[in-house]
Parts: sequence; structure tokens; C-alpha cells
Amino acid sequence: MAAEVRVSRWYFGGLASCGAACCTHPLDLLKMTYSLTRFAIYETVRDRLAEGSEGPLPFYKKVLLGAISGFIGGFVGTPADMVNVRMQNDMKLPQDQRRNYAHALDGLYRVAREEGPRKLFSGATMASSRGMLVTVGQLSCYDQAKQLVLSTGYLSDGIFTHFIASFIAGGCATVLCQPLDVLKTRLMNSKGEYQGVLHCTMETARLGPLAFFKGLVPAGIRLMPHTVLTFVFLEQLRKYFGVKVPS
Repeated sequence: MAAEVRVSRWYFGGLASCGAACCTHPLDLLKMTYSLTRFAIYETVRDRLAEGSEGPLPFYKKVLLGAISGFIGGFVGTPADMVNVRMQNDMKLPQDQRRNYAHALDGLYRVAREEGPRKLFSGATMASSRGMLVTVGQLSCYDQAKQLVLSTGYLSDGIFTHFIASFIAGGCATVLCQPLDVLKTRLMNSKGEYQGVLHCTMETARLGPLAFFKGLVPAGIRLMPHTVLTFVFLEQLRKYFGVKVPS
């Protein structure tokens, strides 16, 4: 009789990311739409592609799938991300300039009503680009790191393996995303000195390659625990509640 393994349900990634956000940065719970989309697309398509094939997918296919999933997830999550940023920054504004959204759904409704539906997707290009890099770093690199760790034969498919693979994935995601985050921060804090993303990139490059990785350690402190917790939760959801399929 063939052994059975469990695979994730399409919404497990969103639940796992939500659980990780509860432990690391609760305000990011507003972006569950982003993680739910990218995990659902990545894991569903990956499992479909793996059906009938011998062995896991090659790394380049995981990267391509991660980029596509992250791009779509970043676009879908843009409205929630924008409301999230506005709600966090509201307290910094003078009393008469605050938007005072009652909650996330109120924020989404008011932006669409007062500023138009297109405003909800302001910054979608940057969000989708970052979504691509984060998803490649997290999902694609996690799958590959886990595969490599298991292939050594020294560790089984348990929490310690998940911790090692997710720690590697968190580091990859941090390094991949930091240049884009630096550009985003410089553009957001600029006073008109940049003519666009390309001009900002060129001006930052003048400072040397390390300028793109300013703040790498604080970024890693934020992203890596979230990545580790996400995949530890995801693997436990898969183990106890996943769909049983023949191995």
C-alpha cells in the first residue's frame, strides 16, 4: 500500500502568514490578502506541475513561479497595504489633517468613494515588484533550501529542518528586497530631488553598491522572524490538516 503524504490547502499560506504577523507585527494583518494570494497561486501551481513528474521542480521553475505569484499578490494586496500605511501614519499628522478611518474596511470604502477606485492601486508597480522579490526569496528559496537539507540525509522533515530552511529563506528575501526598499524610502522622503525611480537608482548608485543595502540588519530583524514563523506554522497546518495524497 502506497504511503500517504499531506499537501497544503490553498488557504494555509494565508493563515500561516497571519499567525506569523500576530507574533511579529500585528498591524500587517491588514495585508492577509497579499500573502493569501501569493501562497495560493504558488503552492497550487507547484503541486500541479509536480504531478506525474519525477522528483521536485527545478529551482529556476520555482523562481519563475515565485515571481509570477508575488507580482499578482503584490497587486492584489496594494489597497490593503495603502490603507495600512495611512492608518499607521495618521497619528503623525495634525488633528485637522487626519483621515480617522474607523477600521481597514472603512478605509478601503472611503478611499474608493472619496478619491476613486483607481487610488486604491496607487503604488501598485512598486508593491508588485517587491512582491516578486519577497516571494522568490521566501517561497522559492524555502522549497529549495528544504530540499537541499533533506537531501543530506542527516535531518528528517521536522520542525528543525523547517527552521533551517525558513531561516535561509528569510535571509534571501531580506537581501533581495533591501535595494528596492532603500529606493522606496528615498523616494518617499524626497523633496522633489528625484525625477523618478531610474533617477533615484542612478543617484543611489553614485554612493556605492553598499548604499542599496543600508539598513539591512534592521530589515532582517523584521523579516526573518516573520518568515521563520510563517513556514513553521504552514508546515504544522499541512501536517495536521492537509489533504492526504499518495506519495
